Amino acid sequence: MGAGGKGYKAPTLQLEKLLALGLDQRTTENALVNSKVTANLGAVIAEAGITCCDKSVGNLLYAVATKYPNNALVHRPALIDYIVSMKIKNPAQLDAALSFLTNVGPDPLDTGKFEEACGVGVVVSIEEIHSTVTKVLHENMEAILEQRYHINVGNLCGQVRKRHPWGDAKATKEEIEKRLAEILGPKTEADNVKPVKTKKGKPAKPEEKKVAVATVAPPSEDLNPYSHFPEPAENNKVHTEIFFSNGNIWRAHNTKEILEKHLMATGGKVTTRFPPEPNGYLHIGHAKAMFIDFGLAKERNGYCYLRFDDTNPEAEKKEYIDHIQEIVHWLGWEPYKVTYTSDYFQALYEHAVELIRKGLAYVDHQTAEQIKEGRENNLHSPWRDRPIEESLKLFEDMRRGLIAEGAATLRMKQDMQNDTRNMYDLIAYRIKFTPHPHAGDKWCIYPSYDYAHCMVDSLENITHSLCTLEFDIRRPSYYWVLVALGLYQPYVWEYSRLNISHNVMSKRKLNRLVTEKWVDGWDDPRLLTLAGLRRRGVSAAAINSFIRGMGITRSDNSLIPFERLEYHIRKKLNKTASRAMVVLHPLKVVITNLEDGEVIDLDGKKWPDAPADEASSYYKVPFSRIVYIEKTDFRLEDSKDYYGLAPGKSALLRYAFPIKCTEV
Repeated sequence: MGAGGKGYKAPTLQLEKLLALGLDQRTTENALVNSKVTANLGAVIAEAGITCCDKSVGNLLYAVATKYPNNALVHRPALIDYIVSMKIKNPAQLDAALSFLTNVGPDPLDTGKFEEACGVGVVVSIEEIHSTVTKVLHENMEAILEQRYHINVGNLCGQVRKRHPWGDAKATKEEIEKRLAEILGPKTEADNVKPVKTKKGKPAKPEEKKVAVATVAPPSEDLNPYSHFPEPAENNKVHTEIFFSNGNIWRAHNTKEILEKHLMATGGKVTTRFPPEPNGYLHIGHAKAMFIDFGLAKERNGYCYLRFDDTNPEAEKKEYIDHIQEIVHWLGWEPYKVTYTSDYFQALYEHAVELIRKGLAYVDHQTAEQIKEGRENNLHSPWRDRPIEESLKLFEDMRRGLIAEGAATLRMKQDMQNDTRNMYDLIAYRIKFTPHPHAGDKWCIYPSYDYAHCMVDSLENITHSLCTLEFDIRRPSYYWVLVALGLYQPYVWEYSRLNISHNVMSKRKLNRLVTEKWVDGWDDPRLLTLAGLRRRGVSAAAINSFIRGMGITRSDNSLIPFERLEYHIRKKLNKTASRAMVVLHPLKVVITNLEDGEVIDLDGKKWPDAPADEASSYYKVPFSRIVYIEKTDFRLEDSKDYYGLAPGKSALLRYAFPIKCTEV
């Protein structure tokens, strides 16, 4: 600019002007001292064409000024229009919009995809928020009752926000706080005491001229992974609260009499079960289940059943039953007893009759599609309120094979308006005219997993019913059956599934690979089935070491690198797989300063970490006047980056001595 020219000066943003946008005093003052923010905010206000607005709009415009991606400035006026017109009205929507625009950059904006990505037009009713809050509180009830008013409300809000990203955050927080007050009652003195945070002390500096001697901390796999599980005698606490749409709450727990009867039957011992369905071969995820089920029983000097969950005769085979028993023994586990859900078919049938007599089950004639539609729309079955005697008669006809397959089911009368889908009148029995691989042709009605699993756990006096996290949503129905029948209730605990990178870990998908012949059977070494790993040469000890090294946690969606499994395989092989040397492409070497006929026996390691004081860990390598090395370990012309043998150069022989090439 020349000395006589006129310069351009950006418009000054006065404090009052920003306060008129609803910004608070501190935010405004911080904006005015930052020239970059001031310039951006001035441009945003100019594009918005407003002088005053609601506080929520002002905060969003301020966020645009500070967060907007530089690669998409061409679309900023459009975004500001969405904010001013209240189509984008909360920070979650704005964050989604900014993320979308960052990916779009200067390219043309697809408004349809943009509005879908940031929830434009989506209305989350207060009723939906209240319903989801109820569900989240139910899922976290154990932690709420334990931590009371010290529970992390922000975490609970986050769980609701995950399901309703465009919902009113303030209404969510207020509803959670209100419901917590209803559940926990007035605050006690203990609730007002802030939890003490323990600070890690700084390690003391070692004194000069002193040598510190330390031991290596044991790796995580040496810690006891079962320490957090309660003892059987503690199983009188409330397992879970089952919330009903009419306001009723069932607090599932064992009475003193029921628990005493259970402890008398088990002798107070931990009793677990490994319950695979015999519809395929086991994969490495089942090794984790075995480690938890059998391992807890072994650690507590208790019992673990191997129970075949055989309620679906169409998918089950004797081949799978035999394989499962074999692979359980191969991994080093010994079942207390081998049982089958079908062993309890008579008891399950009698309890189903009891549910009908109590008015808690009914025979339904809807098709599978009609039941699905009813569950999706929270509609009662037209046969839900049929007379008890009529359901008893029809259920007996089902058992005797007098009703066609698919023409009737027995459904539990739970709660079709519940916040949990797994309380939508689940099916307890269906008709299948299929012989059973274990029970034969005695039955033509078979119980469902949701009905049978919890009851057989109770009948076998299982103390700890352990399963993966996808069964967490089944807790209410699990305990509903047991509370309805007044039966003993095991302690249920869910853990994370095992997911390994670059590998198929679903039995359904593995079954498809096998049946469609994409692989060479269930024991194809490319699969992570236990049979495939065994055929590959992996030891049971390596698999158990890998599982133990991960521990037992509830953290879901974690992907374990395949290299971690390889590490444990290699670690075990380094102690068991004997090594030897071989020369594939030999080059003859004459040791000129060693006499003919002289042989020196050298020690070669069988394993990389062979202990020096164990003779059995070594083998003898004869060293004589004539030896052979690989052709690739010799060159006629040496170079700086070459470490092999060359004329006039020395190289070290493994387990032997350095040799020097004097002649070729």
